[in-house]
Amino acid sequence: MTTALKAEARNVGTKGERKRLRAEGKVPGVVYGRKVSQTPIMIDQKELLALLKVNPHAVIELDVPEYGKQPVMINEIQRDGLSRQLLHIDFHQINMDEPVNTTVRLDYTGDPAGVQVGGILQIQRHELEVRCLPTQIPDSIEVDVSALEIGENLLVSSLRLPDNVELKTDEHDVLATILAPQKAEDAEEVEESAEKAEASAEADKSEEPVS
Repeated sequence: MTTALKAEARNVGTKGERKRLRAEGKVPGVVYGRKVSQTPIMIDQKELLALLKVNPHAVIELDVPEYGKQPVMINEIQRDGLSRQLLHIDFHQINMDEPVNTTVRLDYTGDPAGVQVGGILQIQRHELEVRCLPTQIPDSIEVDVSALEIGENLLVSSLRLPDNVELKTDEHDVLATILAPQKAEDAEEVEESAEKAEASAEADKSEEPVS
C-alpha cells in the first residue's frame, strides 16, 4: 500500500531553528537517494503521526521540493526520550523494481484451544522481517492460533507467506505460546505469604522502643 505525503523545503539551520520548526508543528528530516541526493525537508507533524499510526513501514509517495514525487520508505525516526515528541526523520528513496527489506505487522486470529480450557495466550512477536518488491509488501500477515494447546508454541516456520515474499526472520523464532493456567493453590500461597509478612512487620513495629 502506497501512502502520499508532502514535504516542504528547509534550510539545514541550527539546533534553535529546528526547535522552532517543531514548535510550529513541523518535523525536520532528510531524504537520501540517488535522485534526491541528501535533501533537507520538513513534514507536517499531524500528517506524519497519522501515517505512523496506520503503517510506519509503508511505501510512501513523497512529494519532494524540486524533485517531485518519489517512492521512499522511513529509515529512522528520532524521538524525545521522555515526551516521545518527534524530533527528526530520515527517508530513503527506493527503486520500485528492486526488492527491499521491511517489517510487516502480524495479525493474530482464532480462539486457541488451550485458552478455552483455561490457558493463557502469550504473543512473542508482533512483526516479521521480510524482503520483497515494494509493490508486494503485504499490509499484514495472518497468524491462526486456534489449534494451539496448553504448552504448545507456534513458530515462524509455520507461517504461509505470500508468493514472492522472502522471510528474513529466523524460522525457529516463537510467535506465540499457550501458558498453563495458574493453580489456585499457588495464588493462596502468595496471599498467605503476604499475610505472614504483614503480621511480622506489625510485630516488629510493636517491639520498637518508645522515645
